Amino acid sequence: MEFSNRLKGLPAQFFATLVQKVTAAYAEGRDVINLGQGNPDQPTPAHIVKALQQSAQEPITHKYSPFRGTTELKQAAADFYKKEYNVDLDPETEVAILFGTKIGLVELPLALMNDGELLLLPDPGYPDYLSGVGLANVRHETMPLLRENNFLPDYDSLSSSHLDKAKLLYLNYPNNPTGATASKAFFEKTVKLGEEHSIGIVHDFAYGAIGFDGNKPISFLEAEGAKDVGIELYTLSKTYNMAGWRVGFAVGNKEMIEAINLLQDHLFVSIFPAVQHAAAVALSDDQACVEALVALYEGRRNTLIAECQRIGWEVEAPKGSFFAWLPVPDGFTSETFADFLLEKADVAVAAGNGFGSFGEGYIRIGLLVEEQRIKEAIQRIEKLNIFPK
Repeated sequence: MEFSNRLKGLPAQFFATLVQKVTAAYAEGRDVINLGQGNPDQPTPAHIVKALQQSAQEPITHKYSPFRGTTELKQAAADFYKKEYNVDLDPETEVAILFGTKIGLVELPLALMNDGELLLLPDPGYPDYLSGVGLANVRHETMPLLRENNFLPDYDSLSSSHLDKAKLLYLNYPNNPTGATASKAFFEKTVKLGEEHSIGIVHDFAYGAIGFDGNKPISFLEAEGAKDVGIELYTLSKTYNMAGWRVGFAVGNKEMIEAINLLQDHLFVSIFPAVQHAAAVALSDDQACVEALVALYEGRRNTLIAECQRIGWEVEAPKGSFFAWLPVPDGFTSETFADFLLEKADVAVAAGNGFGSFGEGYIRIGLLVEEQRIKEAIQRIEKLNIFPK
């Protein structure tokens, strides 16, 4: 049976190639320090696991969930946004429950765009944004994220043709892979852009809880008029170490939320109700576990940056997310440097070009191993004598 043209048009899975290389090294018995992954290494907080266990014992949770998610979780999401960002949301019309936000990001072009319409994407950016492009058979253009612009897109440099034709625009702050953050002023400028050109704004807020140096990341919906032009997607994967639970939500513009819900009415019967209850508990209970997690990542970031600078690697500290975006030394491309580190130092990193053409010249490191392993990784790299002291 031949695959459909839609499947044939999907991009190669970048992370699958990375996993294959690391798995092969493990199979050879090598002690690889894997800094290339984006999978949280800490367990889900115990009170959330307990909430799942208790709920799963209730026979009512063994039935189909309501198609558009439980009232409890939608209300918890709305209450969370009011408490954390002072944003008012109608839980019935401005909240959509998602099987993890990757699904929302991939299905939005299917729900809101027609064949051949234009989607604007950040470069570098999360590679799976392109999955939505392939599945929906739409066109895309990229917005360069450059160091000199603090890894924010320069809207003034975008062509009027692209702005006039674009149907959707994706953003992601704190940013994967660069670790950059955005200001309220930037989001206000984004709202104005959406209004002037009738572009729907989609903000991927996956790392919304993870900001450093005492700075809490800004929600796109905090900008005045944001709900008129766009939505924000929030996942519990990073905030509560619930990556394998596959639960998140979209909030904001009513029409965009209804498009998601309508498409999902035909694809899913929502998430296991016990998982939704546990997610509601995560959002509603004390957030001390989140504060402790952010402190853990900040400590790892500080260790990484101090060690890099000690060996002469000129790097900048990320402002948010659990990633660091580090320049490759002279004489290497992103991919050759990543391969070199794996081969010569047993250190796995993600090559920057896997996130887009403007990722060339960088590697992405995840702050997802213990501080001692971070130190050891940099010590291994130091022995390669590629950085001037």
